[in-house]
Parts: sequence; C-alpha cells; structure tokens
Amino acid sequence: MKKKLLNLFIIMLSFAFSSYAQNCVDCHKKITPGIVSDWEISKHHENDVDCAECHGNKHTTENDVANVLIPTPETCANCHDEQVAQFKKGKHAFAWAALQAMPTTHQLPMALNEGMKGCGGCHKIGLKSEADIKALKEKGAGFGVASCDACHTRHTFSKKEAQQPQACQTCHMGFDHPQWEMYSSSKHGVRYLLKQNGTLPETTAAPSCQDCHMSEGNHEVRTAWGFLAVKLPLPEDKIWAADQVTILQALGVLDPDGNPTPRLDVVKGADVARLTQEAFDTERNKMIDVCSKCHSENFAKEELAKGDQMIKEADHLLAEAIHIVADLYKDGLLDQPAGYTYAFPDLLTFHDAPTVIEQTLFEMHLKHRMRTFQGAFHNNPDYTLWYGWSEMVRDLQEIKEMAADLRKN
Repeated sequence: MKKKLLNLFIIMLSFAFSSYAQNCVDCHKKITPGIVSDWEISKHHENDVDCAECHGNKHTTENDVANVLIPTPETCANCHDEQVAQFKKGKHAFAWAALQAMPTTHQLPMALNEGMKGCGGCHKIGLKSEADIKALKEKGAGFGVASCDACHTRHTFSKKEAQQPQACQTCHMGFDHPQWEMYSSSKHGVRYLLKQNGTLPETTAAPSCQDCHMSEGNHEVRTAWGFLAVKLPLPEDKIWAADQVTILQALGVLDPDGNPTPRLDVVKGADVARLTQEAFDTERNKMIDVCSKCHSENFAKEELAKGDQMIKEADHLLAEAIHIVADLYKDGLLDQPAGYTYAFPDLLTFHDAPTVIEQTLFEMHLKHRMRTFQGAFHNNPDYTLWYGWSEMVRDLQEIKEMAADLRKN
C-alpha cells in the first residue's frame, strides 16, 4: 500500500512540474520565443530538464519576475559536477578576479564592466562572490553570472557548439590576445576550418582550440607561461633573468630591490602566472603530450622551445624600454603619476598611462609583446614577426626618440 502511495505521489509531482514547465513555455513562446526554441532543441529538453531546474519555481506571473533565479556554476554542478570542479581550478574561473584586480578598472565606464559591453563581456566567465552577483543585478546587468553559458550559450547549452573553435572567438581575439586570428590563419586553423566546411574529410588531423587547451574535455584550461609570459623561478640565463625582473617590477609584482610586493598575492590569486618550476613543467608536459598526437615528441619540444626563445627576445626589447621611462622618472624629466607605488612605469594601468611615451610602452607590452610570443606558440609566423616583433622594434625606437626630446628640451 505504501509503495502504491509513493508511486502515486511521484506521478502527481511529475505532473505538477510538467504542468509548471508547460505554463512557462506557453507564456514565453509569446514573450521570448527565441529562448523557448533554443531550449526545445537542447539536450536539457530531451532529458526533461525544465525551467524550474535552473530558474526555480517562484516566478509564475509577470508580477513576480524578480523571483527568477539566475543560474550560477553551482546550478550546473547539480548535474555536471566534474566539469564544474575542473573549471573552478582553471584560468577561466579567475577571469572576474583578474579584471577587478587591475589598478584602473574602476576608472572605466560602468557599461564596459558591469554592463558587459567591454572587459566584463568576456571576464564575466569568472567566478563571482554573492556580493559581486548582487551588485551586478543592482546595476542592471541581469546576466554574466553563470560562467558556463559563455561557451555553452543559452538556452541550447550545446556541447557540440562549445567544442568548435568559433566558441572561443568572441573573447580570444583583438588587441592583447588575438588567438582567434592567429589560430584561424595558421595551418592548424586552416585545416580545421576546411574540415568544417567539408573540403577536407572528417578524418583529417586538424586541431581545434579545445583539442590543445581542453584535452579530453578537461575544463581546467591553463598554459605553461600564463597570460603575461612571466614565471618563477627566473630563467638560468642571467640577461633574460634580469629582463624578467625588470618586467615584474613594471608589473608591480617586485619592488625596485627585487622583493615581492602585495601585488604578487593578486597575481597568485588570479593564477595568471606559474610560480614554481613544477607548475610550469606540469603544463608544458601536458602540451607536449597533446602535440605528440600528431607530431613527434622531439618536434613538439623544439617548437615549444622556439616560443620560449621569442619570449626571451621580446623581453630584452621591453626591458630596455622600461628602463628608459624609469630613468626619465628618476631624473625628473617625466612626472611619475601619484598612484605608481614604485620607481617604475606601471604596465597594468593600460590606456590610462598619462603621456604618449608611457602609452607607447603600454602598447609595446600588452599588444606587441603578446603577439610576438602568442604568434610563435600558435604557429603563425606573420603575427610573430610583423604584428609582434617588428612592432616592438619600432616602439622601442619611438620611445628612445621621445626620451631624447624630453632630455633635450
């Protein structure tokens, strides 16, 4: 008798939820038909994952829209716990923290960050605190909370979509990280895109972004050199080590005496650099394993070493430029902004650097140095040379001439 009652309760509960879901669909087909059509072609729909599973059941009319729950990674973890756990350990999870840690983020218009029309539009993939989410909602963002939906876009949440290189294109392009442009015009990318359009057969060996950076579906996503291509311990090469120290000082991570600053804790927290040899080797070995699926291991190691070499060459140019600007501060020929804590230009102030010579240094670092080494690792010779190295050489010459004019006048 008890078993019959339990089964009856389950049937009634299922009917109640299906009825609730149908009410959502009937209403939203009129209000937001695109959302409904996306959900209807999704795996969620196929597996009876209805609206209440993600949005709760406290919104039933137009008068209680404020009760709609906006999904977070924890919502997704109810079914996809392994993927969410991997994501939380990787660099994407730290994207929001990295954005907030930049010293001049607060100077940007609200629409760019909280409004998701600039930095926030991509960095929203990062994990946020309850306070962050509350503030975003109060400022009218209304989205940018879930993280997972940056790649598995609403409301299809398609695994197949997230596995395509185009899923990475929106964020990984442009000024400081044009990985999409580098990849899609590299031989790797060309072969994959030709495979997509049917010119090459499905069995063609051609890697997507996910094949290299999310091997076997691992959502951790990190690289050996990290975003800024600085690491600890320093290189054995003494000149390169000195250049990296200079860059770390201009990033505000080390003080003029080479000692760690509070900003190092921010770098650790945002996971933008590998801070031990073991951490570097772990990521490098993962990439060698990936490359070795198509190439010999020796070839993979040699190609990655060439990328390391380009970082070394780029660092030497950038370090010289940093010292030129720092010497102008020291000699009183250039006013060091009050917010700069140490006797170096602050590369993380980005476009808020106050003079043309400091702006040129900012571009040399974040635009052209990035392209020099990222182009090398993405096997795109044009980006490495013309969009990267060549631009750095010209930046340095401009900085030298501007510094000479300041000293002359």
